[in-house]
Amino acid sequence: QVQLQESGPGLVKPSQPLSLTCTVSGDSNIAKYYYWYWIRQPPGKGPEWIGTIDNSGSTSYSPSLESRTSISRDTSKSRSTLQLTSVTPEDTAMYYCAIKCTIRTMQCDWWGQGTQVTVSS
Repeated sequence: QVQLQESGPGLVKPSQPLSLTCTVSGDSNIAKYYYWYWIRQPPGKGPEWIGTIDNSGSTSYSPSLESRTSISRDTSKSRSTLQLTSVTPEDTAMYYCAIKCTIRTMQCDWWGQGTQVTVSS
């Protein structure tokens, strides 16, 4: 059974960097051959695509977040990392990793359970 698990700090101070990790278990081929996505959902709002890393390591980011975002992957460890710099309270959200998505519809074959990130002093 494929499982995605996000991990990272639940609380981050404003202006600090945020780093989240997503690990796949159950099928290492999924981590190797499919695109990874990072998505977040602020409280009371709809899901927002953050960025994508493909199976060659190429990335694409939401224009609104691109200047502060970096996504990487380590296929040997079935892991992807999201880094977001200079966070503000507007970055408070539930953060998800997902694999094999259609972003237009936010439909993904595999989702993590999400990790809550709160930006507050």
